[in-house]
Amino acid sequence: MREICLALPEVTERLSHGSPAWFVRGKRTVAMFRDDHHGDGRLALWCPAAPGVQQDMIDEEPERFFRPPYVGPSGWLGVRLDVDPDWDEIARIVEDAYRHVAPKRLVARLDAQLDAG
Repeated sequence: MREICLALPEVTERLSHGSPAWFVRGKRTVAMFRDDHHGDGRLALWCPAAPGVQQDMIDEEPERFFRPPYVGPSGWLGVRLDVDPDWDEIARIVEDAYRHVAPKRLVARLDAQLDAG
């Protein structure tokens, strides 16, 4: 998770509610790592998602995706990391979360990084 998140422009890591979390410019949350949050038994990533994405992903694979507590009603997506994680897919989900919360200038910088290879 750390490698994926810190590769994004101006993302930093700090503890939030006792778990690692990643922020754009120290403010907007890109992703949160959760290990057995309040005894839910999940090793998971929570991240903001574009409208409709959360429900589509849950409908498609309810064993891997879920609506996290607290932030789920705002459209955040829960991704289980303890159920056969596809790290390329997780990187895309985190990138989409970044695009959802980062300023346009930073998204353009990410696009330039990706174009440069």
